[in-house]
Parts: sequence; C-alpha cells; structure tokens
Amino acid sequence: MNAPFSHNHNHNHADAHVLEDELAWAAGVIEASIKLYFGHECGIADVRELHAPALEHSEAAYARLLREHGLLGFDARVVLILALAPHLRPQLLDHFLMRNVHYERGFTEFGGLPVTHGGFQPTVETAAFVLCGENVARRLELLELFQPGQPLRRAGLLELDDAKGPQGLFASPLAIHPQQLGRLTTGADFQPEYSPAFPARRLETALDWDELVLNDSVMDEVEEIRAWIEHRDTLFHDWQLARHVKPGYRSLFYGPPGTGKTLTACLLGKVCGRDVYRIDLSMVVSKYIGETEKNLGRVFDYAQGRSWILFFDEADALFGKRTQTSSSNDRYANQEVAYLLQRVEDFDGVVILATNLKSNIDEAFARRFQSMVYFPMPDADEREALWRQAFVQAGRLAPDVDLVRLAREHEISGAAVSNVARHAALMALRRGSDQVSLADLRQGIQREMRKEGKIM
Repeated sequence: MNAPFSHNHNHNHADAHVLEDELAWAAGVIEASIKLYFGHECGIADVRELHAPALEHSEAAYARLLREHGLLGFDARVVLILALAPHLRPQLLDHFLMRNVHYERGFTEFGGLPVTHGGFQPTVETAAFVLCGENVARRLELLELFQPGQPLRRAGLLELDDAKGPQGLFASPLAIHPQQLGRLTTGADFQPEYSPAFPARRLETALDWDELVLNDSVMDEVEEIRAWIEHRDTLFHDWQLARHVKPGYRSLFYGPPGTGKTLTACLLGKVCGRDVYRIDLSMVVSKYIGETEKNLGRVFDYAQGRSWILFFDEADALFGKRTQTSSSNDRYANQEVAYLLQRVEDFDGVVILATNLKSNIDEAFARRFQSMVYFPMPDADEREALWRQAFVQAGRLAPDVDLVRLAREHEISGAAVSNVARHAALMALRRGSDQVSLADLRQGIQREMRKEGKIM
C-alpha cells in the first residue's frame, strides 16, 4: 500500500533537488549581474562564467522538459528560472527591490512589476538586465529568444504580452504559462477548469473500449484514428512523414443523435491515454465581431502541444456552411470560418467534429478531414448487445423480458437504450421490486419514441 506513495515521494525529491540547484545557481547569477553593473568586485567578468548545473542525464521533470524543447542554453535557463522564482522562491528576487537613492524610486533598468504581497514580478526587462547589463548588442540579440518560432514560445512555456510589438516586449511580465507550471516542477499535467477563459469540459466514461458497440465498418474507421494516435510519433520520426504530413488528425463523426459519437471520442481518449475536451459552443460563439475567434483561440492555445482530443459536438454551429457575401456581417462570418479552418489545420492533436448531418459542414473543412465516419442507427444485433450491457447484473430482468425480441421490435439508438434502462430501473424501485419487467421497458421505450416525435 505504501509503494505508490514512496514512488511519488522519490520523484518529488528528485524534482526538488534539481530545482534547488537551479535556484542556487540563479541566485549567484543575479547577485553577480548586480555587482558587475554597479562596478563591485565579484571575481568574474561575465555572468556566463557561472556555469549552470548539468541536466543532461537528470530524470527530474524540469530537466526532461528542458531537454525535450532544446532549452539547455544559458540565456533560456536564466529566463525560465526568473519566471519560476515567484512560485518557488520569491525572496530570490528581493535584490531588485532596492531603491535608487538619487530618484527615490526603484531602478528602471531592473524592470519588474509590483505584486500584492510586496514581492517582485520579473519582466523581460529583468532578464535583459541580468543577461545583458548595459550591452546594447546583447540586448538586441536577446529579443530573438522570445520570437514565436523559438523554443521558449514554441513550447508554450511563457505567457507573454507582446501585443505592442518588439518595443513593448521588455515590459511584458515574465510569467510561466499556467498549464506548464506543473510540468516544469513536478511533471504533473495541467487540467484547466471549465470557465469563460476555457470553455471546454473534460469528458470521462466508466465504460471500456471492449464495451463500445459499433458495426464492423464503423469500428474499422475508428480503429484507424486509434492507430494514428498510438503510432503518430513513429510515423513522423521513424518513417519521416513529418516532412509531408501535418501533425494533427481531423475526423468528422456524423449520423443520427444517440448513435455513439460522443462515447466513441471519449473512449478513444481513454484507451490511448489522452484527455478529451468537449468544446462548449454556447460559450465560444459570439455575436460580437472577433469574439468567437478569440474564445476558440484560447482553447487551441491551451491544447497546443498537449496531445488532447478536442471534440466539437453539434459542430454545425461553428463549422457550418459559409454564406454568400452580401453584407459586412457575412464577410465577418466568412473570415471567422477561415480563422477556424487555420486553427484546426495547425493543431497538433486530434480534432473530432460531430454533427447529425454531414451536409451542414462547410466544404472547406470537409476537404481537410482525414476521415469521415458515419454512425448509423444500430441494427437488431447491436441493439441486443446494448440491452445486455444495460443489464449486466444477473437477476435484474423479470422472466417475461426477452431482450432478443425487444431488440428486433424497437429501432432505437444506444442513448435511448440507456435512457430506457434508467427509467425502467426507477420504475422497479418505486414499486419495491428488484427486477425490471417488460412493462417497465415498454413504457420507457414509449417515452423515448414520444421525445423523438415518433408517436403521439
């Protein structure tokens, strides 16, 4: 019973040890940068003479992540540890709180922002001071480190505000992206909470892959998606397909309601060890110009590099056909679709769109799907399997219940079977019985048919 705790404890100890060494090194670098700037004796001529701790063979989360993204260079590590310091050792930055006695304020060259607890929030200017001092050439070179194509930005480790262009970048807070903090410190994966800033919910199911009831042709297409998720890295690296194929996978699930589209997406994530997030389109789609793109952009920004499966249910609301351009609103709507198309194409994970009608999806998206999977209503054999799964516990069905006959007589979806089972079980409990009768099931089926408008 104690083994898992011991295992985690050892990992946490290793993570802490590596971070302690990195913080001690950073403390020396910061102190040296200040002494050099003010002309005090410190025994070195350049902060780069203070070699960073070796991380090439460490299995700590911090070391593995830096190696993964090629961030073992001196400058990148100084930037990262400055950004981590407020979370791990805020007093490390207290040197920057000293006041300039000539002007009765802090030193402009230190950068930084005030924080509520009286500490110091480093900015890019802070990193420029530590790494460059008054060397203008180095300062300009440092800008390259923060460009979108560089490892720090590509890995999504920093949350920078550079909306004002290169001149405004130095004033940007040097902050670790919330979803990366756990990965850098303990290796824990980040799972954002549902909110207006992240309008998506994580999908989970108690069912297992072998309980998925689909016909053979549908299952074969679903297995192709599973194979892509499981063998993507092999295809890209060993087979070198990365030169010819974009990293993501896009699939359209279409068919009548309740036929297993959502469950299939959920189980794909479960069997492949991937988180599945269902996008709440009611919080994404906005009547205000530019807001839909901004809302969806946040979801993709969070998901980038996370190997998530993004699931868009009732996708017509977001990926529907473009209209003829007859007004400014139409032009904005079409720009919105173009933006969505670009984000979906650039996403490195799996995107699954679900709709009842394939014809509702814009052709520009349809052309870019790797697969289009039709989920039909289950046939009699599949309905029987669904009924048996709904009542797996022996003795819960009364002797008058014939599941084979029930499956042949009533063409209903898998979701409807679940609803009927729930209703029938409640009916049995209400009358004090521990068995579901045929009458309970037939009443539940009538309720489902009525909901679908098939009977009055």
